[in-house]
Amino acid sequence: MAGRGRYTIATAYTALLRCWGPQHWWPGDTPFEIMVGAVLTQNTAWTNVERAIANLKRHRALSARAILAVPADTLAEWLRPSGYFNVKAKRLKALCAWYRDNARRIRYMDTVELRHALLAVHGIGPETADDILLYAWERPVFVIDAYTRRLFSRLGIIDGDESYETLRGLFENRLRRRRDRVAVFNEYHALIVRHAKDVCRPRPRCEQCCLRRGCPSRVASSE
Repeated sequence: MAGRGRYTIATAYTALLRCWGPQHWWPGDTPFEIMVGAVLTQNTAWTNVERAIANLKRHRALSARAILAVPADTLAEWLRPSGYFNVKAKRLKALCAWYRDNARRIRYMDTVELRHALLAVHGIGPETADDILLYAWERPVFVIDAYTRRLFSRLGIIDGDESYETLRGLFENRLRRRRDRVAVFNEYHALIVRHAKDVCRPRPRCEQCCLRRGCPSRVASSE
């Protein structure tokens, strides 16, 4: 595990929050809409997800019952803006079938059991499952994505090639003493996405970075 930089997971959070302010994530009017968004955002920009969700709303199909009732090819067409629409239609139907059968049990399931159940659903991987757990159901799980790997490997906090579960455990452990972990995990992931999209990009804008003074990659990545 890397350890070359000035920042820790906890202090980087404070610096990012001071820089960007609260992000008010995740976009979605209901927990179910957040679940749908978590599936549709795989391999695409959020603006495309918004267009696909708007199609579902236009056809009054933003519910598990409606999605399961509509033919797969019709659903895929509505999801076309999100890309990989045939695959996502199949995955969304699988999630809706699981949700229909388990909706009343969710509040009584502990987080480990619920996460295991989500990961058993077709097309639901760790990142998507954790998006749903954190943002739709307010469970204290930390979401790891490509932005997290990029930012924290540049900060020297991680190597970047660790497994998903290793990194999730690392972040949850380092932030375990926070009073409201759900709110902190929510805010932190949103801040990471904001910073990595706007500043710590594949070609980083180090001169604009609020973390630059403590980043061991700053000089090399600015060249």
